Amino acid sequence: MTAPTSQRVALVTGAAQGLGHATALRLAADGFAVAVNDISDDGRLAALAAQTDGLAIPGDIADPQAVTAMARAAAERFGGVDVLVANAAAMEMGPFLTQDPGVWWRQIEVNLSGHFRLVQAVVPQMLARGGGRIVLIASGWGVVGHPNATAYAASKAGLIALAKGLGRELAPQGILTNAIAPSYIDTEQLGVDAADAGISLDEMRRRYRELVPTGQLASVEDVAAAVAFLASPGASAFVGQVLQPGGGVTRTRA
Repeated sequence: MTAPTSQRVALVTGAAQGLGHATALRLAADGFAVAVNDISDDGRLAALAAQTDGLAIPGDIADPQAVTAMARAAAERFGGVDVLVANAAAMEMGPFLTQDPGVWWRQIEVNLSGHFRLVQAVVPQMLARGGGRIVLIASGWGVVGHPNATAYAASKAGLIALAKGLGRELAPQGILTNAIAPSYIDTEQLGVDAADAGISLDEMRRRYRELVPTGQLASVEDVAAAVAFLASPGASAFVGQVLQPGGGVTRTRA
């Protein structure tokens, strides 16, 4: 059964928790039919789909077959995808010079190559529906880098370049691509940062707040609102842009 043609359809990856979860809820509240993805379903993805009257599509986006199946499932349920929010990510911190190549490539395969494949899979659906929006979730670290997170930063910088390239290539066909590069968001990911720094989670939050001109960490709702804007009719002039909802972290450096 497909959704009514008047209802726009969003596919959000990495939606079991954090920013992806908040984004799915925001888009559903804005009237989208929502398909949600994460690497597996431990119950949270199915609960989110039930809450939004959407569709749970678990699968590893680093797996080409899973990506193909994901796009097909969204098309079969809703008739196609209008908005792709590429949010799924892998991150493992550690010194660059001693990093195992497998750790490097896993982050590249999920954060960059997986979404490259997913874009290729859903763009034909967008073209058939008259256009679409692609929102790539990059990172402030993809703009300025970060110690012990070079693979992650490189993959996110690649997403920024992908947004610019797709912006030029797909905009003439009615598909608008942009990126969002948040800085410090108060999510579960801060636990990874704290463990790498050898400090408590509260201390990690305190140190990050000191780096933010506003003195506040962004919430997932803050960033989800930026995604919702880029998915809205009001963002029709935004193409190949990088929004940075980070309290001024990457825009006020010397």
